[in-house]
Amino acid sequence: MAIHVLTTTAPPLALLPPQSSDLALRAGGGERLLVADTVAAVVESLVQAWRQVRVELLVPLLRGAVVACMVMSVIVLAEKVFLGVVSAVVKLLRRRPSRLYRCDPVVVEDDDEAGRASFPMVLVQIPMYNEKEVYQLSIGAACRLTWPADRLIVQVLDDSTDAIVKELVRKECERWGKKGINVKYETRKDRAGYKAGNLREGMRRGYVQGCEFVAMFDADFQPPPDFLLKTVPFLVHNPRLALVQTRWEFVNANDCLLTRMQEMSMDYHFKVEQEAGSSLCNFFGYNGTAGVWRRQVIDESGGWEDRTTAEDMDLALRAGLLGWEFVYVGSIKVKSELPSTLKAYRSQQHRWSCGPALLFKKMFWEILAAKKVSFWKKLYMTYDFFIARRIISTFFTFFFFSVLLPMKVFFPEVQIPLWELILIPTAIILLHSVGTPRSIHLIILWFLFENVMALHRLKATLIGFFEAGRANEWIVTQKLGNIQKLKSIVRVTKNCRFKDRFHCLELFIGGFLLTSACYDYLYRDDIFYIFLLPQSIIYSAIGFEFMGVSVSS
Repeated sequence: MAIHVLTTTAPPLALLPPQSSDLALRAGGGERLLVADTVAAVVESLVQAWRQVRVELLVPLLRGAVVACMVMSVIVLAEKVFLGVVSAVVKLLRRRPSRLYRCDPVVVEDDDEAGRASFPMVLVQIPMYNEKEVYQLSIGAACRLTWPADRLIVQVLDDSTDAIVKELVRKECERWGKKGINVKYETRKDRAGYKAGNLREGMRRGYVQGCEFVAMFDADFQPPPDFLLKTVPFLVHNPRLALVQTRWEFVNANDCLLTRMQEMSMDYHFKVEQEAGSSLCNFFGYNGTAGVWRRQVIDESGGWEDRTTAEDMDLALRAGLLGWEFVYVGSIKVKSELPSTLKAYRSQQHRWSCGPALLFKKMFWEILAAKKVSFWKKLYMTYDFFIARRIISTFFTFFFFSVLLPMKVFFPEVQIPLWELILIPTAIILLHSVGTPRSIHLIILWFLFENVMALHRLKATLIGFFEAGRANEWIVTQKLGNIQKLKSIVRVTKNCRFKDRFHCLELFIGGFLLTSACYDYLYRDDIFYIFLLPQSIIYSAIGFEFMGVSVSS
């Protein structure tokens, strides 16, 4: 049986009657117009929503941020001016430590038996960890110190995990022992507590109890032969002094641009911050090396703590809260090495920013409750030493120059006062330049570099304050010693993971600044691009690790 399927098809538009064809065209055009109108309406609503968010939310927020930065900039400048004035007054009035404290030589005649016996016992501690490049420098310098051999103990605390390095360090200690130097080579089973744990373990040795003073040097430090002769008398003749801190001098400051930038920051720290703290209230942060402690104070303060990565500052705070006094002697300089690689410098800055933030969190109420220190000393410890110098300054430096200024390009209705935009940054830069006059021509570059490093320090500060995953991360700063003089300095990119070679956050901020600079140049009448463009270049240079050196293996 045949099945017939009836199908119907719409006639082509051309075959329709004229009236039907017009109706179809109008219907299709109407649909397209409807879609276009809908899209236009959506776009218009989005534009209106953006304008509303911009006017009612973003602009007020940015204006509030401008006000907040105005306050922070004044705080930062006031702190810099205050410390600078104190340091200048100290120099003008010649209030040198030798004039404020008695520091007569321990004995006059070194060859007299009774005189030699009057020398106090001194322990020299050298903590180290796989320091293949520099172990000979520090051990040799410590063993050459001018001090009666029977009144000196050099304690090498070797935490090395490399068996070859351990053997080299042990043999170096034996070599000096054969020359009549009392060298103690100490190791332990693990690295619990890192440097603090190493020092704490060293202090537990029986022979340490017979030592009155403890000098400490990191593995890359080379004290001059007369170091003890110049520092120990301060402690001998002034029973309220707990610590004598000396100044660092850098043997590799001219190696590269990275070390020049660090030299400028460190010189300011010692010549201004440490000088002012010592003169104002006999308190400052112990630098962890190139200093001499009264052993009694270390014991009274509870010894070395490993609760943060700022074990040196921790001990200094606890000793300061007990009423002990510190003195900084800038005329005594100890040779040391600056990190030459960006990776080493970043890990060092992470530790130096993370540790103090966590320490401040742990000791804030303890500082306020301390009964043996004055109100003004508490104020200096909390406000100047921690809040202004390490928290507000870091946040302001990053947020104002790397966030607010580029955002200002896209929000011209947000106004920043000229004094906040130019005068205060200029004043801060000039105040910093006094630390290293020979590098004053690099001060603008240093300023841009510090703006980038403020991002890294801010991250570390937040990690420390909130005790995040890397809060207690301890990475020993890589030292190169004389290896740079023996090998060619090249950039090494092989065998390097992407996340270690490229720093995405710095690259992102650099791209944002570059976009702002281009937009400002093309569409705005102001000249913010003059700052934003070079700042974006420095961000990119650090993001791609184009600063610092590496030594080919």
